[in-house]
Amino acid sequence: MNLTLDKSRPICPQICENISVAIASGEFSTGEKLPSVREIALCSGVNPNTVQKAYDLLEKSGVIHSVRCSGWYVNDDVSAAVREVESLRKKKTEEYLCAMQQLGCDYDTISKYIIESKGGTQ
Repeated sequence: MNLTLDKSRPICPQICENISVAIASGEFSTGEKLPSVREIALCSGVNPNTVQKAYDLLEKSGVIHSVRCSGWYVNDDVSAAVREVESLRKKKTEEYLCAMQQLGCDYDTISKYIIESKGGTQ
């Protein structure tokens, strides 16, 4: 698993986001074993305690579960991961719209920029 981490933001929530997206998108199947805390830490260059905290948070939110002496697994019901990703999408959209409005853009202008950024025209 290759995590995309932005060092300017707190790492733990980013790990949670990356894993939730991977589960919601089907990169990890229900019941599948996740990479170990140590594996994620080594591949990402982060402290294992940070990864452990992220896994604990994901377990509390119902996305994954642990099996003693075995590891971490995707829950059989991935709806929690889907809800987490949908919540993240809404939050990031709201942050973007707020930032653009602070720059003096109305919704029509914002829409224009979105379409242009994708190479289209209105």
